[in-house]
Amino acid sequence: MIPFRYFLLWLFLPLLGVLNGTFRIIYLTRYLPDLATHQVSTLTGIILFGGYIWYVNQRWPFDSGKQAILVGCTWLVLTILFEFGFGHYIFGQPWPALLHDYHILAGRVWLLVLFWITISPLIFYKIKEKNPPSRQPFLK
Repeated sequence: MIPFRYFLLWLFLPLLGVLNGTFRIIYLTRYLPDLATHQVSTLTGIILFGGYIWYVNQRWPFDSGKQAILVGCTWLVLTILFEFGFGHYIFGQPWPALLHDYHILAGRVWLLVLFWITISPLIFYKIKEKNPPSRQPFLK
């Protein structure tokens, strides 16, 4: 079972996603074509989400690898539901437009963000497990 706090902690991921998307629209679109902005934004999203998920694991450590996997899979489902629900019902985007970001053969690499959200809790759990707090003085 996943502690409720991890559901609450997920709520910050969409906020980071919106900030990342705002950066893409306001800044990147001035200098790059659409596909390149999508790809750069994917990279910045992975970095932002990774930093946050690392922090979550430092502040509220996952109890086990199994829990980290469960949290990652839960966050994946919540992220997809949010993206499609918010995108379609709030922003009125048609389903094909939302699915377009999943077309990896067309260079749309959004799937990498979803993959990262899914596996990073386990990766950060394993890193922390191999480096207990006594060997991480900069985290105190």
